[in-house]
Amino acid sequence: MLQHLQTPAEAGAELQTAEKVLCFMMPWPEPMIHWLPQPSTVPEYVSESIDWDSLPQELPNLTSLLYWPPTGEDRDDFLASTSPRTSTYCLKGPAHTTFTLGSNLEAILVARDHRGRAKVHGGDLFRAQLLGPELRAGVPGEVKDLKNGTYLLSFPLLWAGRAQVQVRLIHSSEAVRVLQRVWREKRATVDFRGYFRGTDGPLETVICNVDPQSTGAKGPTCQYKDVVSGESWFCAQPSTLPCNALVGHSSGSYLKVTTSHDEALLAGNVTDQKLPSGVPPILVLPATQGNMSNMALPSRPPCSPGHLSPKPSGFYYQDRWHSTFCSSRSFPTVDSILNCLAGRIVYMLGDSTLRQWWEYLRDTVPSLKPVDLHVTYQVGPLMAVETTRGTVLHWRAHSWPLRSLRTPVASLHSVARELHGLAGGPYTVVVLGIGAHFTTFPPSIFARRLVGIRAAVKALLDHEPSTLVIIKLANTGYKSVYGSDWLTLQVNRLLRAAFVGLRVAFVDAWEMTSTLNVPDNIHPRKLIVRNEVELFLSFICST
Repeated sequence: MLQHLQTPAEAGAELQTAEKVLCFMMPWPEPMIHWLPQPSTVPEYVSESIDWDSLPQELPNLTSLLYWPPTGEDRDDFLASTSPRTSTYCLKGPAHTTFTLGSNLEAILVARDHRGRAKVHGGDLFRAQLLGPELRAGVPGEVKDLKNGTYLLSFPLLWAGRAQVQVRLIHSSEAVRVLQRVWREKRATVDFRGYFRGTDGPLETVICNVDPQSTGAKGPTCQYKDVVSGESWFCAQPSTLPCNALVGHSSGSYLKVTTSHDEALLAGNVTDQKLPSGVPPILVLPATQGNMSNMALPSRPPCSPGHLSPKPSGFYYQDRWHSTFCSSRSFPTVDSILNCLAGRIVYMLGDSTLRQWWEYLRDTVPSLKPVDLHVTYQVGPLMAVETTRGTVLHWRAHSWPLRSLRTPVASLHSVARELHGLAGGPYTVVVLGIGAHFTTFPPSIFARRLVGIRAAVKALLDHEPSTLVIIKLANTGYKSVYGSDWLTLQVNRLLRAAFVGLRVAFVDAWEMTSTLNVPDNIHPRKLIVRNEVELFLSFICST
């Protein structure tokens, strides 16, 4: 699904794709890393709304980057919200059921409320797919918001055979308004626990979070700052122990941030619901009689970093993801995987959706042996080694804010800190997969984190340009105020913008998890993970 958005300046004009870039520039700090715990007085309370003008100069286009069409007036009338049962779509132009391979199918969607009345504004989040169940095929459709309650759906016809349009309402515009308000105005929608231990055994547990106010502290707070990345973490100061007695970290609580009306708009019966079918099944025929090609794939270059991927970035056919911008490969045997990874040292830094790549390779390649490092599995570090081909595979969770079981603080390393310690080179592969743990905080928190990570990636590539860096975009999954596909879309915008101008590669996990007719899961099924890993391997084997 591709939700196309206009900038405010484009209002009233015909929709055109408007790429907004966000440049992150930050001087590389001194080459030393340590955490500085220090108590500080809780600052005077300020308004919960984010002051966009106060953001650092590296983020001048954040507001434009996260633009979303107006979602209408704030009303308490649930029946006036967009309904998946009354909204309709149909083919644009004359109705017919046969199309030519390589052409496009277009449809018009009319959003309606629960009373069946057509909406007069946009802002809904729809997902459009063209599916080929018999061929185990699927491609994401583009959704253009015309800002008047109608949407233009467009699908490239990339395989020959039968296909069916499917459209889902992920969130009504009214639900999106709730998500916007919470994301930008609430300092946090979750909290965490910090565990302190004294030298003679006393233990204290306090609340920790991304800023002092969100710790609930009535007195001083402890600040922990990484002098390389600039990342800060705060804990309420224990009553009897010093700040440097922090030894453990874990998830805490989900905070109450919604009203009963908000919850009705985000309820399961109106979230991620399929619209009634408005387009009959179609048959896609080859462009010329005698053309035996079943797919519309032009000649593509090898998969290499530095290329912007088009939309869509690929599609499924016979359960395999085919990239539209590079010649992605399949790796059907253990030997084909090992030949690609021979001599490589791979560093995966991020969340559990990236850990799935590590787990897939561990489970698929019998000779890739995990090493027991006696750590909390959720956080790592995890390591697997293949001695005959000289392959080492690492995975490590990013640092705070990380929702996890209780783990030693010493195991929490920032991404920038890990990157700073790498020598890089032609046999070094870095994969970054972050985002899912940042949807519970305002966008400025993630944007600031990306400033430090971009600086570290740039320094690594400046030092060793032959290092391969791959960015895994966040995938679909959650549908709540704490983690939603709408929030993930914004996170992915920030991820793409953060690395503009750097020679990195992207694996669009968002499209790869939102294209097939399977239930969303924050941890996607093995079929999808396999295709993500094969695209990752395609980049490695092409360098």
